[in-house]
Amino acid sequence: MEKPAFLITLDTEGDNLWRNRHGKVTTRNTGFLPRFQALCEKYHFKPTWLTNYEMASDPAYVEFGRDLLARQQGEIGMHLHAWHSPPEHRLTDDDWRYQPYLIEYPEPVLRAKVAFMTELLENNFGVKMRSHRAGRWAFNSVYARALLDLDYWVDCSVTPRVDWRNSSGAPQGQGGTDYRHFPDSAYYIDLNDIARPAQSGLLELPMSIQYRYGALTTQIKQIWNQLRGKRRGPSVNWLRPCGGNLAQMKQVVGQTLAQGNDYVEFMLHSSEFMPDGSPTFKNESDIERLYEDLEQLFSWLQPRTQGMTLSEYATRKRLKQTK
Repeated sequence: MEKPAFLITLDTEGDNLWRNRHGKVTTRNTGFLPRFQALCEKYHFKPTWLTNYEMASDPAYVEFGRDLLARQQGEIGMHLHAWHSPPEHRLTDDDWRYQPYLIEYPEPVLRAKVAFMTELLENNFGVKMRSHRAGRWAFNSVYARALLDLDYWVDCSVTPRVDWRNSSGAPQGQGGTDYRHFPDSAYYIDLNDIARPAQSGLLELPMSIQYRYGALTTQIKQIWNQLRGKRRGPSVNWLRPCGGNLAQMKQVVGQTLAQGNDYVEFMLHSSEFMPDGSPTFKNESDIERLYEDLEQLFSWLQPRTQGMTLSEYATRKRLKQTK
């Protein structure tokens, strides 16, 4: 019996963008990435580095990416932060403050930004872009069509059970995407309704996310929030380190595979490997604790899964369909 895939996805972007509202972006986290790449290779896992504009423009990161591609030890994909990705288009009076979603821009601008990033990555890394994740997890049908038109194979922007509408972008917008009722396993998306399976050619690989509590407790908490006028989604656990959550990550893996999924999907940001590169891992001690958790998680996952990049998984999916 074929083992399920372990998909490692990294939002590869500038340093601590959570607190960056001034427009100056640094990419010092590039120097901290080889340690994680080496950890992945130790356990025969292949990360997909979903890369945005500032990282794709960093010569040191380009060298890092070209090396792992030459050794076939990972994949470079695309990640896009609309407010800091050419061509420039001012959407608000302070785009760095609001960090608008790409789906809030006019369609011609959206398509131009996707095309620019695709060309930049393909020129710098010498490979066709096949995989993608939207900046700030915001995705819609227009975005999906733009990717498909540029021959992307796979997207991983969907976060099932999570509602991003309270995470504002442009003041005139409606917030992020509500994924509460989306599928939580692989599916080819309907280009008219990205929550529905179809045969569009663009494969969606939703993040591995599970409810934190049982069905009854989750329902009661949701009713209580509604009575209080709080518009928030249910509490969830991600396959994503946040400091001291090794047990919860293993639980997400167990629940996801028990549902019959043939993959589990992990994520982290590249800057989270650097001290003070994120709100979560603020110093060297935090980073060491992160790696302790990663070492235990990866050693636990190795006999249970097989490492794949996103495009390798998409290829396997296509081959199965042709049999």
